[in-house]
Amino acid sequence: MTGFQKATKHQAKLRMALTGPSGSGKTYTALRMATALGGSIAVIDTEHGSASKYADEFQFDTTELTYFSPDTYIQAIKLAERSGYGVLIIDSLTHAWNAEGGVLDIANGKFGGWKDATPAHNALIQAILSSKLHVIATMRSKTDYAVEVDEKTKRQTVTKLGTAPVQRDGMEYEFDVVGDLDWSHTMRISKTRCRALDGKTMRLPGEDVVEVLQAWLNAGEAPPPFGPMSARAAIAALPGATAEDIAAAADLDDRDLLRELYKEIKARPATNGKMEEVEPPL
Repeated sequence: MTGFQKATKHQAKLRMALTGPSGSGKTYTALRMATALGGSIAVIDTEHGSASKYADEFQFDTTELTYFSPDTYIQAIKLAERSGYGVLIIDSLTHAWNAEGGVLDIANGKFGGWKDATPAHNALIQAILSSKLHVIATMRSKTDYAVEVDEKTKRQTVTKLGTAPVQRDGMEYEFDVVGDLDWSHTMRISKTRCRALDGKTMRLPGEDVVEVLQAWLNAGEAPPPFGPMSARAAIAALPGATAEDIAAAADLDDRDLLRELYKEIKARPATNGKMEEVEPPL
């Protein structure tokens, strides 16, 4: 612990989730927003190439997943970073939860299985939140119906609604901005740290939303520099750190990932029976 200091707003990358039932326009909206953000676009496609149906309207590269373990997603995220893309679309994040190899598959319906499933899920969250790219993730929501009755005519109107996304409870709130899309392609901002979007509802969202988001993301000071060699030295000083841990720390320039590595090593039993006090490399 280094003590308290004055909080400073730093420039940041977008972390946005788009939720909605099938057919609400999640993929199209993600591509439209990603294009407005600027830079090259990578798409992790879990929907049998559905994003590529828009290749005549948008410029992007894609990789199609056929196995949906959190680790597979993490590898794709890291590949997009190494390849120099500016924006990453994960379409969709639902498969990491309930498809083959996903979190529910890891848990295998057994209570004890969550000891493996939860860390895998948490690692995927960290990979998304700590990515060097703008990230827009889609999540399919469960379909529900609302029945409205006209008091004068007594006629009933049935409206299809999207409810909670198909993912672990609260997953959407890991993101800075959450937009809920309905069948009319209207997006309601259900959660945001960008005050200018708080409570907003908009039809066919795209460039107008991104303009507001970019002003918010670009406000503040440049992100603080981070020295990977000092991280390596700090990790190397921890009892229980392996050569692989130290090598990984040498390449880390992300604070969130480094915190996770630090905590994981810190929790291991010390080889000499004692745990030395080492300041976290943050």
